Amino acid sequence: MTRELRVTRLRTYPVKSFAGNDVQSAAVEPWGLAGDRRWGLVDDAGKNVTARMVHHLLGLHADIVDATTIRINDRDGASITVSAPINASTIPVGFSGLDRATPAPDEVNSWISDRIGVPLRLVWQQDPTARPIPEKHGGLPGESLSLADDGPLLLVTEASMRQLNEWIAADQALPDLPDLDPDDLSGAASASKPLDIVRFRPNVIVDGDVPFAEDAWNTVKIGDITFRKTVLCDRCVMTTIDPKTLAGGKEPIRTLARHRRWDGKTWFGIRLTPVGLSKEQVTEIRVNDDVNYHSESR
Repeated sequence: MTRELRVTRLRTYPVKSFAGNDVQSAAVEPWGLAGDRRWGLVDDAGKNVTARMVHHLLGLHADIVDATTIRINDRDGASITVSAPINASTIPVGFSGLDRATPAPDEVNSWISDRIGVPLRLVWQQDPTARPIPEKHGGLPGESLSLADDGPLLLVTEASMRQLNEWIAADQALPDLPDLDPDDLSGAASASKPLDIVRFRPNVIVDGDVPFAEDAWNTVKIGDITFRKTVLCDRCVMTTIDPKTLAGGKEPIRTLARHRRWDGKTWFGIRLTPVGLSKEQVTEIRVNDDVNYHSESR
């Protein structure tokens, strides 16, 4: 079955676990959108650090200056610029599928650490082909990804978000399910207004027709580029952090657990990887691009 939809928003995250940016267009590379999650954070031991553990990372954001440079900004208007440490020495890191990355200069690490209150090191993924998409997450031989979780791009639909917000409003008076995992919640408060779709940290937002129809999509064509669905996206505590106030809460995990939980996880969105795209190609997707999908037969 094929239907035509439309891209309504595109978002990139130059630094993993920082706030994201809306963009009007983005070049697509075999491992994801250009400039998306090539930077990440580790602790002194090289262990991957994300906003799952340090929520206030979401209070920083990075702008792309050029192909090798980003500018990191805090909420008070201060900023620092860092260029990719090309061909510099690497350090051991603990990202799944990637055991070494290149650290940023000490002054950048100190700038970030001072604002977060935790000693952190900013690192760069020099070779985006070095981190394979795990087979258990739908990866095929030769497919790789940036420092993103599990897949190169994340797609969500506005139709599914509307349905989720309707569920949240309708279920407010219901008690919490007794088996909610405390590690999936960041606070005691429930949502008092509709949630913003950016909580799910998508790359591609599509208007959508039927809520959660994307679960069954096999392939998706956005503009001129075809993508393959690798896996549904399971959701974690990061979605419960308000992206504006950084306050924690229970939603959307509380409600997803009632309506969208199986295999012990809650689900929202799909992971995509480009099909037949070489690193030499320069092809963009844009806001308002047509989106055509082919669904698996049921």
